[in-house]
This record gives sequence, structure tokens and C-alpha cells, in this order.
Amino acid sequence: MIDVAPGLKAIPSRPAWAFNVYVVGGVVVDAATRHAARRLLRALDGVQVRAHAVTHGHFDHQGSSAALVARLGVPFWAPAGEADALASGNVRPLGPANVVTRLQDRFWAGPAVPVARELREGDALDAGFVVLETPGHSPGHLSFWREEDRTLVAGDALFGRHPVTGRPGLHQPPERFTIDPAANRRAIRRLADLRPAVAVFGHGRPWRDPDALARFAEALPEDRAVAAAG
Repeated sequence: MIDVAPGLKAIPSRPAWAFNVYVVGGVVVDAATRHAARRLLRALDGVQVRAHAVTHGHFDHQGSSAALVARLGVPFWAPAGEADALASGNVRPLGPANVVTRLQDRFWAGPAVPVARELREGDALDAGFVVLETPGHSPGHLSFWREEDRTLVAGDALFGRHPVTGRPGLHQPPERFTIDPAANRRAIRRLADLRPAVAVFGHGRPWRDPDALARFAEALPEDRAVAAAG
């Protein structure tokens, strides 16, 4: 595993940094697609894991969740706003419906997982991280934040790589996979205001430039309804 920050490790993926899974203290965060189970379990061999959590319930984050929970014998923690979908196994409503997401559902999605804990704003995760509710990419999307060293697990609120070319850099998640792009932009602004010294994403390499993140957030288009209300 790759050390990113104290108490935060990344499990290498194939392709590199394409479908990221992290170990936060003793909690495995996210689970890639259902085809990643063997790779993840090999990486976690000998690691003391006490729970598995997801930032959100999209197919490339919950795909191997059922396998991890069953094999490791740990509880599953889910975003409160998506717990019912994850527990039922019907996570399709958590994202837009189009040709690509239907294919992802067919080939990437994992089965239902009983939810032992619903995560909400301010809840403790592990290793000093707390829950931030950052909806937009999905209805109940979560990020995890540690104030003491300004470390952020952003999930898919931001991409750290171009979604097509894979080139490193900051990007909004593609709208074809995002249920409310305007809300997600508000989530990005909230996260940028924290000025994280290091941020990790569901897709892309760790980011260690808070000034560049702030500039990226400032350049995002304003949501017209919010701007008019202001």
C-alpha cells in the first residue's frame, strides 16, 4: 500500500490511480468495481480492519463492498442518504440514467450489503477524520476531513485526473455521472475553503496544492438560482 498521510494509505489500482480505495486508520474506504475484490483482499491481508465505508454508492465505489464485508467480517458503514439503496442493492437511482451508467450497472455493480451504521455530518470515522456531507455527485455523497493536518478524502466530489485521458489535474466529475452538478460545485467550493494540505480522490493522484484547488473552485460557474437568491 501507498502511504499518503499519517493514518491514510492508498491501495494501488489498475490502471494506476484509476479506481482508488483507501485505508483510513482501520476503515477501508470505497471498494472499486466488483472485479476488484481479489486485488483488494490481497492488499488487505494482515491489515487490521474494523469497518468498511463508502463515500457514495456508485458502481465503481460499492462494487466489491459485499465481498470485503463478508471476507473480512466487518460492519458496513454507508452515507445516511444512500443507506437504503445500498442495503437493497438497487443503487441505480443514485446517478443519472444513460447508456454508460446502464453498462456500469450491468458489469461493475456489486450486490446488496446490510448497513450497520449510517454516516452523517460530524460523525467520527477513524484516525481523526470526521464526516462531511457533500452531496451533488450523488444524493448522499460524503467526504472525510481531518482538521489537525488538513487532510481530505474527497471521494468523487472532485476528480484528480481527466476522466477520459487519465492525465493528472483537477476536474469536476462528468455530468453524465453526476446527479446534481450545481450542488456538486457547491460541495467543491466548501472543500476548497478548507484549504487541504493533501486531498485524495476516487479517481486520480493525491493533490497537495491548496492554492490551485482554491483557484479551480473560484473559476467554477455559479449556479444561477443560488446567485439570484443571493
